[in-house]
Amino acid sequence: MKRLSGIVPCYNEEENIVDFYQEFMKNEAFFKEKEIELELWYINDGSRDCTASEVKKLVQKDSRVHLLSFSRNFGKEAAIYAGMEKAKGDYVVFLDADLQDPPSLLPEMYRYLEQGYDSVATRRVTRKGEPPVRSFFARIFYRMMKKISKTEIMDGARDYRLMTRQVVDAILSMPEYNRFSKGIFGWVGFETKWLEFENIERKKGETKWSFWKLFLYSLDGVTAFSTAPLAFAAFMGVLFCLAAFALIIFTIVRKAIFGDPTSGWPSLVCIISLISGVQLFCLGIVGQYLAKTYMEVKRRPIYLVKEEI
Repeated sequence: MKRLSGIVPCYNEEENIVDFYQEFMKNEAFFKEKEIELELWYINDGSRDCTASEVKKLVQKDSRVHLLSFSRNFGKEAAIYAGMEKAKGDYVVFLDADLQDPPSLLPEMYRYLEQGYDSVATRRVTRKGEPPVRSFFARIFYRMMKKISKTEIMDGARDYRLMTRQVVDAILSMPEYNRFSKGIFGWVGFETKWLEFENIERKKGETKWSFWKLFLYSLDGVTAFSTAPLAFAAFMGVLFCLAAFALIIFTIVRKAIFGDPTSGWPSLVCIISLISGVQLFCLGIVGQYLAKTYMEVKRRPIYLVKEEI
């Protein structure tokens, strides 16, 4: 029989472990008809609660359930990569343990694979339940990425994605340390079907993604799949050089005609402050790319395993 591997990154999700397992296994009858067996990989991303203990209880009851625990919190991107390395299924799907990615969509997603698609991705058409500020900046981010990146990143895209083994192997061939899965999925290509659904709020617990974490995550996406910020920094440098030459010529001409060397100090201070701010901003852009390069050349492991069952 073929196998479908579910990868579930978990960070302090003890309340949702059993509920997710029950919802996922409701698809057992459908996939059994397709001669596909199910397995679950819970990736415990350094949880500080009883997430690992709850998964171990399921492991004792069902041999199709597996646990991989990190030595500390490495982040969701590392958990996704670790799950792909461990899963041996012919098909692999990523789902969140909080049930915001409804397992009930799996049969429909698989039917698209039968039609010839290589992967089936999901995107939210509404952001019901999210803070308005977060929704606003999320839309801004996706619009910006469409303009500055050649990689397709859909607005509202989720990590909830069903893929064939060929797509999984392609993603595993990219063992980069600074990972942005939404961009990687688009970069590897293959024929993808987008499945839309309305936003579902968490069943239990609280989100682990604060506004600041999402902001840093968006920076990872920009620096990983676009060099447009570097081009912007270079453009600003050229622009202000031209402006400086123009101001020098203007000052010389004004001095020769009006003989007024002292006026304009307030405006001069404003100009200096503006240019200094732009310089620091552009230096920060270069610093972000340099920091990513620095982390890559260290070649540190993406994650470290504490326990595997």
